[in-house]
Amino acid sequence: MIEAFLALGSGGLVGFVLGLIGAGGSIVATPLLLYAVGLSPHMALGTGALAVSANAFVNFAGHARAGHVRWPAAAIFAATGLAGALAGSTLGKMMDGQRLILLFAVMMLVIGFAMLRPRRAGAAEAPGPLTRAMALRLGGIGLGVGLLAGFFGIGGGFLIVPGLILATGMPMLHAVGTSLLAVGIFGLATALNYAASGLVDWAVAGEFIAGGVLGGALGLQAARHLAAGRETLNRIFAGIVLVVAGFIIWRSL
Repeated sequence: MIEAFLALGSGGLVGFVLGLIGAGGSIVATPLLLYAVGLSPHMALGTGALAVSANAFVNFAGHARAGHVRWPAAAIFAATGLAGALAGSTLGKMMDGQRLILLFAVMMLVIGFAMLRPRRAGAAEAPGPLTRAMALRLGGIGLGVGLLAGFFGIGGGFLIVPGLILATGMPMLHAVGTSLLAVGIFGLATALNYAASGLVDWAVAGEFIAGGVLGGALGLQAARHLAAGRETLNRIFAGIVLVVAGFIIWRSL
């Protein structure tokens, strides 16, 4: 009963973060599954990837209905990144669990510091044509992000959002909405790869997803009303990421 309550609450927090800033689900999910729910490192990565994937798809539907998705860019990024996610998750399963979690924490430090930098708002508010050069940049960045996402068992939103802006110059809100398709696909590919090795706790994943549906709806509403303060929210969350990363490194060592 306590584990179910913790999983539901943790899932709600993950869904809220995904809906609010379009990223950060796995950064929150993996530590919660490790230290709150009590799963092993590989089980936490596999279960977290499945839960974050489901919550990302739910939030993606909301952004799509609101017109925040650039579909051609989303399709190219997700398709090329899928191969990377499958390869990366295979490598991740082969690594010692504690060492993988330590590397995960180091990645959190990099992401946390990167979040402290102001993000580009995007070059234009109206969708522009997708050129061949843009498509090539999207494909290359998608492959690299997918590889990292699969290896660390994350959705990769923190890398996808700036990658989309870099490749196409789309506005931030559109990059957030567009990124969630790739987050969902990368997470699902990673989760299925882990599940093939019995490294997904389906009951915990179900509870996590259920909590994430409500949290995601609240996060999406908050994103619409707090768009002007998004940089402040990112910096606050970056501080939390850095603290959690420090805790994981301390526990791992």
